[in-house]
Amino acid sequence: MPEILQPQNAEELRQALRSAAKDKLPIELFGANTKRLMAGAPAPARLRISTAKLNRILKYEPRDLTVSVEAGIPLTELNRELARHGQMIPLEGAYSDEGTVGGILGANISGSRRRLYGTARDLTIGMTFATLDNRLVQAGGMVVKNVAGLDMTKLMIGSFGTLAAILTVNFKLIPKPSAASTLLFTFDTLKSVMEARDAAIRGVLNPAAVDVLNPILVAQLNPGGMNLKGYVLALAFAGNAAVIERANKEAEAFGAAKALSAEEESRFWSALRNVTPRHMEKFREGVVCRVSTSLTDCGEALATVEGPGQAHAGSGIVRAWFSRADGVSRWLDAAVKRGWHAVAEFSAESVKPGLTLWPAPGGDFEIMKRIKQMFDPEGLLNRGRLYGRL
Repeated sequence: MPEILQPQNAEELRQALRSAAKDKLPIELFGANTKRLMAGAPAPARLRISTAKLNRILKYEPRDLTVSVEAGIPLTELNRELARHGQMIPLEGAYSDEGTVGGILGANISGSRRRLYGTARDLTIGMTFATLDNRLVQAGGMVVKNVAGLDMTKLMIGSFGTLAAILTVNFKLIPKPSAASTLLFTFDTLKSVMEARDAAIRGVLNPAAVDVLNPILVAQLNPGGMNLKGYVLALAFAGNAAVIERANKEAEAFGAAKALSAEEESRFWSALRNVTPRHMEKFREGVVCRVSTSLTDCGEALATVEGPGQAHAGSGIVRAWFSRADGVSRWLDAAVKRGWHAVAEFSAESVKPGLTLWPAPGGDFEIMKRIKQMFDPEGLLNRGRLYGRL
């Protein structure tokens, strides 16, 4: 078994990378290892490095709406501390309940609320990372308006540890809303639910989340034990009491709604976040596919899903859950032919070798390969993790 190192400070991490690079040892980087089924499987490594013990809050300025943390701190733990000051980092998605900050950024995890609050690239204002050539690189800063180095920071987000090891992260913080509301609407047809979606995002409403669940996912999820049927449109609102009251009133135009209590709301969004973890635990050959589309094509993409399906319908992200790998490649290829960006986002280890996880990387992939060559010329870091392409 390869050795596992858990550095406890920046110097230990830098030395570990420097020593491995000198000996040309393949390296696997990870945090809590919660997203091991996401993207590509790491190639066999001689050294495994976990950032789990780099888990401190380094600098927190509540009045400045900024925080600096080490990459190994669990996001849930960090948000608990921020909540004491009425603040938050609104990143959530599959495995985010257990994931570390570095892992969530490395995988570029975001969820239903990305429509209002943005993605990791929008919330991250600075970063320090360790490279194989014995450097600690600082990009960005602790000022929300700082733009210096942001491109380098964004480069690390979504790189799955194939370029460098994230050491620290600086976030801009979001004030927690004083009031929130989630409304669920049911529809018999995809056409009718997408028409309501259109009205929700084009009118005076400003939902924090706009999600559409297809009937199969609704039946499996049974949100809050409410026995809903058909297509479900979930609208989440955040703000003060006046904003929530106005949003609820305006949403009456979509028909009768199920207004969730605070407890029901928490259960509902938690259940949606955890569809993928439960699916991958249940099915030995499970696969979760994700496509990115325009808002116009979002409904069409959801219509192609034969099993459980969900759309972040205010962002153009559609997911399909497969209990077996049969048909996955066909579905991904069809999505690519329609011009959608498609990947097998999560897949069981046993089926990864038989799948093309990222069938059409796009024209910018050559630039990505050159960047990889700049950071890691020997191809030592997290080989295969970027959907088997890098």
